[in-house]
Amino acid sequence: MFARFTEGARRAVVRAGILALDAGRPALDTDLMVLGLAEVRPFELSSFTASARDVRERVDAGDARALLATLGIDLAEVHRRTRAGADEPGAWSLRRSRLRPLRVTLYGPLGQIPLAMHARKVIEVALWRPGPVTGEHLLWGLLADYSNGAPRILVDAGVDIPRLVREVGMPVRRTA
Repeated sequence: MFARFTEGARRAVVRAGILALDAGRPALDTDLMVLGLAEVRPFELSSFTASARDVRERVDAGDARALLATLGIDLAEVHRRTRAGADEPGAWSLRRSRLRPLRVTLYGPLGQIPLAMHARKVIEVALWRPGPVTGEHLLWGLLADYSNGAPRILVDAGVDIPRLVREVGMPVRRTA
């Protein structure tokens, strides 16, 4: 599934997967996809004003640093020593199960993690658009379904969603 992804879009999904694995989550969900996009920023969107820090404050990424620091362990140093090259997008793959077509899993050197329903829908919406899957396409997938929680995270982080929707080029449905 990663064949159509640009390097930046791939890097954002991989970053979200690593965050989910680090947090001990059972599945990759949209909140970590928003954080992955905020950290990697695989687009040039002036209306995406949320910083990675703004998003991280609104997402439970399971930070073990404080606990390990009390034991004298520097988690950043452990990661540097044990994860060299583990965040390279080429080392990861995104695959749909043949037996369970609604199951999409991210596989990589740090493990595997299935995508939660809303995260899978983000990928499917991004793939639905023609051409390569870019960071904008992933953002389009996140914004296409307000019930996935991603727009709420962005609004709370100070993003003007109507402006972002216009800049991403999403069709806007008018209600009477």
